[in-house]
Amino acid sequence: MPLTNPEEIDALLRGARTIAIVGASDRPDRASHGVMKAVQDRGYRTIPVNPRITGEHVHGEFVWRELAQIGEPIDIVDIFRKSEDVGPVVDEAIAVGAKTIWMQLGISNPDAAAKAEAAGLKVVEDKCLKIELARAGIRTPA
Repeated sequence: MPLTNPEEIDALLRGARTIAIVGASDRPDRASHGVMKAVQDRGYRTIPVNPRITGEHVHGEFVWRELAQIGEPIDIVDIFRKSEDVGPVVDEAIAVGAKTIWMQLGISNPDAAAKAEAAGLKVVEDKCLKIELARAGIRTPA
C-alpha cells in the first residue's frame, strides 16, 4: 500500500540522498524543471532522466537516457510521466535496485505500485516532492 502517512513520508525523505527525476525537462515552464531545482536547493543529489534530451544538462546535471545508465545507488525515482507510462519506469527502478518509487501529483498507477511494493520498494503516489519537502520543513537530508 502506498505511503500516505506524513511521518512515514518525512522519514523516507530524511533518509534519501539521491533522487532520479524521470521526465526531467530543460524547459523552465515544466513542473519537473522547478521540482528538480527545489530538490537540489534542499541538498539532494538529483539525476535527470529523459531520452529526448539525453546528453544535455539540466540544472548542471547530465541527462541520462534511462535509469540503468546512471551507475550509482538511487534512493528515490521521482516520476513525471503519464500514469499509464509508469509501469516501464517501475521495471527499470526495480532492475537498478532503487529504494522508492515516487509518482508526482496527479500520477497514480495501482498495478505499477503493487509491482514495486512486491519487489520491496516503497511507493508514494499522487504527491509533489517539492510540496512534501516544504511541508516537512526539510532543508537538507539528514
